[in-house]
Amino acid sequence: MKSKILRRNAAYQKQVEALLERLAASDDSVLNMSAMDGGWSAIQTAHHLILTEELSLKYVQKKLSFQPKLEVPGPDSWFRSNLLALYLYLPFKFKAPDAVGDQSLPGFTSLADTRARWLKIRQDWTDFLEQLPGDLVDKSVYRHPFAGRFGWPGMLRFFQNHFTRHQKQIFRTLGY
Repeated sequence: MKSKILRRNAAYQKQVEALLERLAASDDSVLNMSAMDGGWSAIQTAHHLILTEELSLKYVQKKLSFQPKLEVPGPDSWFRSNLLALYLYLPFKFKAPDAVGDQSLPGFTSLADTRARWLKIRQDWTDFLEQLPGDLVDKSVYRHPFAGRFGWPGMLRFFQNHFTRHQKQIFRTLGY
C-alpha cells in the first residue's frame, strides 16, 4: 500500500514539474495578468494549488500529533472521492474556501518564487509520505473541507484532480 501511495505522489510530482516547465516559457508579467473574465492570474491559480497542499499537510500533521483514533476508509470514502472527482471535472466555477481564495493569493509574484514554494511543499509531502508509519498507511487521516475523510490514495487523487482542473484554467488564462 505504501508503494502505491509513493507512486501516486511521484506521478503528481511529475505533473507539477511539467506545468512549471511549461510556465517558464512565459514572462512574469504575463503570468500575473488576470484572466479575461476577471478571474485569477496563472500565478494566482498556481498559488491556490500550493496553498491547498500546504494547508493539507499542516492539517494531517496536526491531526496525527495527538494520536487520534483513525478508521480505514470504507465504501463511503470511495463514493465521496468519486463524487469530488466529478465535481472537479465539471466546467462550472465554484467559490474557493477563504483560506485558499482571493484574500490569500499574491497580487504579483515571480515564477521563480512560485516554483521554489511549490517544489518545497512537494518535497515536504514526499518526505512526510516516505516516513509514514506502516500502521497509518491504510487510515483515513486527510479531511477534505467538503467531501470529508479520505485515505492517502484518495487525498492524492484529489490533489491530481484539483491540479488538472486548475491546469486547464491556467492554460485558458494564458491562451494555450
